[in-house]
Amino acid sequence: MKGNILIIGASGDIGSAIAIKLGNEGYQLLLHYHKNVDNINHIRSQLKSDSILSEIQADLSDNNGIKRLISAVVFKVDHIVFAGGHAYYGLLQETSEKVMDEMLTIHVKAPMLITKHLLPSMIHQKFGNIVVLSSIWGEAGASMEVVYSTVKGAQNSFVKSLAKEIKTSGISINAISPGFIDTKMNQHLSNIEREIIVQDIPLKRAGCPNDIAHSVSFLINQPSNHIHGQIIGVDGAW
Repeated sequence: MKGNILIIGASGDIGSAIAIKLGNEGYQLLLHYHKNVDNINHIRSQLKSDSILSEIQADLSDNNGIKRLISAVVFKVDHIVFAGGHAYYGLLQETSEKVMDEMLTIHVKAPMLITKHLLPSMIHQKFGNIVVLSSIWGEAGASMEVVYSTVKGAQNSFVKSLAKEIKTSGISINAISPGFIDTKMNQHLSNIEREIIVQDIPLKRAGCPNDIAHSVSFLINQPSNHIHGQIIGVDGAW
């Protein structure tokens, strides 16, 4: 096997595509999920039995869930992929404080605490990659998605800052910034709204989860860690 990868949010459309690709490439996986155990079972059905080291259920929207996940990681972790989280659509003035707290915890606090816990052992072995799935809105911002855009912007700052802090450690950290990807996260859009967005994308198609999975695979497999602290757009030039 090529190494152990912790995938946060492995049960999402993008997370499961990443898990299947990396598992088929010979990595052993630690799969985190919150509720969607069906997708975890689907991942298992697509991989060899020894590809999955553990499955960890935890709600990362509160501190207890984060602690639960950290305590359940008993295997050595060589790479981390943060693919978890969800969008929130609505006017800022109508957004509750509870939603704000949950979004900040899932997208910002959880990645920082998980990284803080696992980073010392990764630095000790002087090897590893951290990949954060951000969003095009973390750079551009989006109306009706102010909270989501804000936490994704914070993820980008986390990547850029930590890259400088661990610059001589042998660990690489980067973010992938997806554009419009055909997942359940965009189910709230009507067919007309989807078509308008697609027509704005120079490639004239929505991205798919495998587009992101290939990019994650590249960052983990690439032979040089000179790609470091980057926010890499996978958006069809949108």
